[in-house]
Amino acid sequence: MRSSFKALVATVAGLALAAAGCGSDDTGAAVEADTERPTVVVTTNILGDVVENLVGDAFDVVTIMPVGADPHDFQASAQQVAQIGEADVLIVNGGGFEEGLLDVIEAAEGDGVLVFEALSAVDTIEFGESGRGTDEHDDEHDREDADPHFWTDPGRMALAAEAIAVFLVANVDGVDADALDASADAYVAELEALDTEVAEALAPIGEDRRVLVTNHDALGYFADRYDFEVAGTVIPSGSTTDGTSARELAELTEVIRDEGVLAIFAETTVSDELAQTLADEVGDEIAVVDLYTGSLGESGSDAASYVTMMRTNAQRIVDALAG
Repeated sequence: MRSSFKALVATVAGLALAAAGCGSDDTGAAVEADTERPTVVVTTNILGDVVENLVGDAFDVVTIMPVGADPHDFQASAQQVAQIGEADVLIVNGGGFEEGLLDVIEAAEGDGVLVFEALSAVDTIEFGESGRGTDEHDDEHDREDADPHFWTDPGRMALAAEAIAVFLVANVDGVDADALDASADAYVAELEALDTEVAEALAPIGEDRRVLVTNHDALGYFADRYDFEVAGTVIPSGSTTDGTSARELAELTEVIRDEGVLAIFAETTVSDELAQTLADEVGDEIAVVDLYTGSLGESGSDAASYVTMMRTNAQRIVDALAG
């Protein structure tokens, strides 16, 4: 293991020693048997699914965050810290999105792990900049100020996927560039087709109904791409780890009534208690609808992959707003 990771692992390893002491050696044997391919480690399960589809058989892909994890507050285990430190390539979302992993990512990069930020491949928006009337964007935004939730726009995800493939071919020795390019081209085409599919699926929603209220500020890129307005958020922040106040909720209640909002879009990774409380306060049978924003769904669900997740979110938004 790289030297700078010894200290990081030591801080959490003691908690895992007792449980690991009686475990089998199967994991180690599997790792030793599968060392011919380089390993790319990916932080979020959304990006993990994209990378797996992108690279085909060229890499072993390890995804750190399990299904259902909230990326804003996820903390890595000792084993996961070690996996990050030993990666050939680490793919991260960027923009401070993985709040609980920032020190681990920084240490890995400082220790020589190749790190690629997917956010760096797209033109970004800032929080509060999304929605109708914001057609021009500055791709030179300070990444610390940029909204990191770019994957809610499949077109931007296609750009990020293409950039990841280019990065891997350029920086990892021994990769079959032709095979990786072919796999990447096919998947990028699928993402571009998904973008068109989502736009067509949303067509029944009239302009006057394209108003979103969300749990936190996570749908800015979706709104920007598909001509919606984000009228407000239950948590007035780009992170689920922040809070809100009674005054802010009262103000949002008035916004919802004034805008004639039909639904509050909650999230599968965090409690919808605040959203439900707000809906009860507003009355008028306003719906609370769960979307997959920070994590895929379980295997076999209607959001088990990035592509199906985006289709499901689009359909749920249509069902709530089209009338």
